Amino acid sequence: MTRNSDSGLSRRKFLIASGAAGLAGLAGCTENNTDGGGSGGDSEGEDSSGDGSNELSGTIDIAGSSTVFPLATAMSERFQTEHSEVNINLQSTGSGGGFANYFCTGQTDFNNASRPIKGEEETQCEDNDVTPVELKVATDALTVIVNNDNDFLGDGLTVEQLRTIFSAESTPTTWSDVNSEWPDEEIQIYGPTDASGTYDYFIEAIIGEEGPGHRQDYSATEQDRTIIQGVQGSEYAIGYMGFAYYSESTDAVQAVPIENDAGEFVEPSLDTALSGEYNPLSRPLFTYPARESLAEDHVAEFARYWMENSTSREIVANEVGYVPLGEDEQQEMLDTLNAAIEEAN
Repeated sequence: MTRNSDSGLSRRKFLIASGAAGLAGLAGCTENNTDGGGSGGDSEGEDSSGDGSNELSGTIDIAGSSTVFPLATAMSERFQTEHSEVNINLQSTGSGGGFANYFCTGQTDFNNASRPIKGEEETQCEDNDVTPVELKVATDALTVIVNNDNDFLGDGLTVEQLRTIFSAESTPTTWSDVNSEWPDEEIQIYGPTDASGTYDYFIEAIIGEEGPGHRQDYSATEQDRTIIQGVQGSEYAIGYMGFAYYSESTDAVQAVPIENDAGEFVEPSLDTALSGEYNPLSRPLFTYPARESLAEDHVAEFARYWMENSTSREIVANEVGYVPLGEDEQQEMLDTLNAAIEEAN
């Protein structure tokens, strides 16, 4: 992956390092690449500036996926640069934790997710008069990482080997249990909790939803930095996370090539995710605004701003580390959003 300038890197490191904290009122210093939501009205739809520009004001509460968190932060930061009277409270809770504890209970306006909303979550939302609107925001390459001193996985892992390592059915204790030619050393496993969409997607793509489930004897955390630190600290450790977090830690850990459906071992990257070569671990990322919240101008304009910038390589790829939407996908998402805003009003 092409590295950014030092200023871009430090900015992305801030976004990723802030993953556990709720951020309120972020102020940005970079220029937006489109006019985005700059033409919205205030929360009452009035032009209060007297100079022909419309002022938005109000609070937006966002919870959900740690994977989507850096992208949501970048969009929030830029939006607040243009609309200083809008406060965006953003927290990383995991996709499922966000749906269950915040969004579907009516406490947040958006829930970020690294997998689609589940049926039981839709039911919970419906029971609380919350209508989720599904918007795809990017594509991720879920990344398997190992220690930099690991020299026996250089060629990569097959899906079957990944399944053996992480499945609740097999639960090997040493690497030689997976492959007799590998070291007779204990496997130390790090990964996200079961509240994470990354965890859910890994089960779907690798273990199988009808399979035995994910093994539970591993170091589970909602903090991607902790996964990186754990793997960095042990020669025989393995873990997985979203690509954006790995892309800022390429000096600390290494990504494992994964065998795709064509029998080729492919490393995760923006290009291989976009081309479809990096399968089955390429996945869509989402944000879900509540249709009811879209009746508020400042919420609707932020949602529009995010979708209007969803094709930006500068923001989505270079700054955060995901694959932007194509123009056709972007238009589809804008059509979905605008229809929801119309229904909300």
